[in-house]
Amino acid sequence: MIARQDEPGGREPDGRPDASMSLLADLFAGKHLDPGYAAAAARRAASGGVAPRPRRLRGAGVLLVLALAGALAAVAGVEAHRGEPVAAERRSELVDQIHARTAETDALQHRLDRLRADTERHRAAALARSAEGRRVRRAVAAAGAAAAATPVAGEGLVVALDDAPAAPGRAADAGRVYDQDLQVLVNGLWAAGARAIGVNGQRLTPTTAIRAAGEAIMVDYRPLDGPYEVTALGDAGRLRAAFAGSPADRRLAALRDRFGIRYGTRRSGALRLPAASAFRPRYAVPREGGGR
Repeated sequence: MIARQDEPGGREPDGRPDASMSLLADLFAGKHLDPGYAAAAARRAASGGVAPRPRRLRGAGVLLVLALAGALAAVAGVEAHRGEPVAAERRSELVDQIHARTAETDALQHRLDRLRADTERHRAAALARSAEGRRVRRAVAAAGAAAAATPVAGEGLVVALDDAPAAPGRAADAGRVYDQDLQVLVNGLWAAGARAIGVNGQRLTPTTAIRAAGEAIMVDYRPLDGPYEVTALGDAGRLRAAFAGSPADRRLAALRDRFGIRYGTRRSGALRLPAASAFRPRYAVPREGGGR
């Protein structure tokens, strides 16, 4: 405390040690009010001590807003709860429609295969009547095999691929088979010398696409479910020797060892693949004159 020069010992005239804090003391005591506060206090005293309480009104407004928000949330919850059975019913209807359309498509595909087989028998019988016809038949057979337009049978290699079994501490996506894995596998089998390849019985053509749609894998725009069985026709011994240790084999073996994906190969002497679905080129057209 700074002592005043006109008082001995630095004490204030009234002898209080807190005299220098008299301003703060007066403020706390209400002696020095702002004129506006003083006027408000005077009006309050004149009205009998009753004054508006804006805080209570403000608190009531907050409570009203909270009550309205709660009511809206409750109504929204009730509407969502009411809509759940409708959404589930519509989803079930869509699933049923998908299964029905898939069954119709499969039935039409089987009918197409039978008609193709009948047509091929009649064509072969007609072409076998002459030497020129037999030559044309061989050329058509070679072109049909290249385009996967005719069924094939024989020995080959079967590669099984499936998602990893559930395991604690491992994410479900980590052990899933993706479309890229099937693409790598198919390309590796082509490179090993396969003359025909199918995935779950779906014959692959030179224009077949293997893509993902959500959690499903599409092969030639048809959804397939695991486990995936890739069939490669050709000399079984040569196929296995050429495929073993290839980049595709190393990649799938690494996925098996690291993420638990199920992967294995086996030889078979009796494999069969149907003809692929017919397709029409959108842009390619025959050259004029038929020359090469």
